[in-house]
Formats: sequence, C-alpha cells, structure tokens
Amino acid sequence: QVQLVESGGGSVQAGGSLELSCTASGSIASINAMGWYRQAPGRQRELVARIASDSDTNYADSVKGRFTISIDTGKKTVSVQMHSLKPEDTGVYYCNVVVTIPESSRYLEVWGQGTLVTVSS
Repeated sequence: QVQLVESGGGSVQAGGSLELSCTASGSIASINAMGWYRQAPGRQRELVARIASDSDTNYADSVKGRFTISIDTGKKTVSVQMHSLKPEDTGVYYCNVVVTIPESSRYLEVWGQGTLVTVSS
C-alpha cells in the first residue's frame, strides 16, 4: 500500500502565498510523477501542476508564473509554492502520485485526501 500525507493548506488573503507539500510512503519501487489537482465548489477536479521524476513539469495556464512545483524523489515529496493567490484559486487541493510497485512493472496511482485552500478578496 501507498500512503500520502498532505500539508500546508489554509486561508490567505488575495495576493498572499502558501506552500503545499505531499509525502508518499509505503511499498514504492520508484516515483514516476507527483502533482497537485484542485476542485472548486461546483466544478470538476483539474490539474494544477505536475512534475515527473525527470523534473519535467506541467502547469495549468491559470497558475503559470505564480505557482512553482518541485520534487524530491529521495524523500518522495512534492511541493508547490503558490504566490499571488487569487480568490479563484480557492478549492480543495489533492496530491496525486504515480509510483512503480516493487517486484513488478505495474504503475499505481494514488490520491491524497485533500487539503483546503481558501483565498479571500
């Protein structure tokens, strides 16, 4: 099994900053990719930022230039620094990890339970 521990959510005023972190543990041979998705009330879950083990990154257009994602594969941790936050960044942020399971070539995708980010105007 693979477990994810998320941290760093909270409330902030528009223009402020927050950092989210997520650490994976358990039966993991290697990390393939880690990332963050978010879901605002009444909306579908969407990609915020994703980073592969080779540090290749993807960002939602809405966060480019404001959010920076980083990975420490040794610590199995992904972090996203969020700056210039806007009210529309409000939502539940979910950590997402794709790992390779030991003694197999199978991939496993795991979701965190989510952490709330609230940005007030």
